Amino acid sequence: MKDIEERKASPPSPSPLSKSKYDYYGICFIGGMLSSGATHLAITPLDVLKVNMQVNPEKYKNNGILSDIATIWKEEGSYALWRGWSGKLCGYGIQGGFKYGLYEYFKNFYAADDDRALIKLNRNSIFFLSGLSAQLLADVTLAPFEAVKIRVQIQRNFAKGLVDGFLLVYRNEGLAGFYRGLVPLWSRNLPCNLDGHVFNI
Repeated sequence: MKDIEERKASPPSPSPLSKSKYDYYGICFIGGMLSSGATHLAITPLDVLKVNMQVNPEKYKNNGILSDIATIWKEEGSYALWRGWSGKLCGYGIQGGFKYGLYEYFKNFYAADDDRALIKLNRNSIFFLSGLSAQLLADVTLAPFEAVKIRVQIQRNFAKGLVDGFLLVYRNEGLAGFYRGLVPLWSRNLPCNLDGHVFNI
């Protein structure tokens, strides 16, 4: 009875979101990781087709998406359409987590009321800088997974799995092998993501 009365007298425990702003960043990270990982996993067959069209444009030229997917299925089996799925799930999951978690962090950082503050910036400028900073760093985490994924999709017997692919790239090309495609990755991802951040969508 005494315990019940003490619990009634004590203030309610804070909700997860009110404990700390870092809890909020963590929730954004998890949400971004789950949503980005799942959606990119779902479109793996389209990604496989895109890579095949880039490597062998004469074979996959103006035939239509469904026709080209059917060609891959017929020649290599249904599993071929999911080649590199683990790289997409893990890579874009981690990238999505950092992208949305860091976006919220940088919004507070750039608008902070201290010596670092960019007080004179309007909201869209803060959103733009936050999105830019988050995307630049998030793509650094994605680049190694993209490097392995593309090799798995192009070179049929490149690796047995994601971990094996990482080891092979590191053994053959060193750390630089993971980041050869970083600049093209930035060139692709920055323009199509910053507009959404500017309007805070």
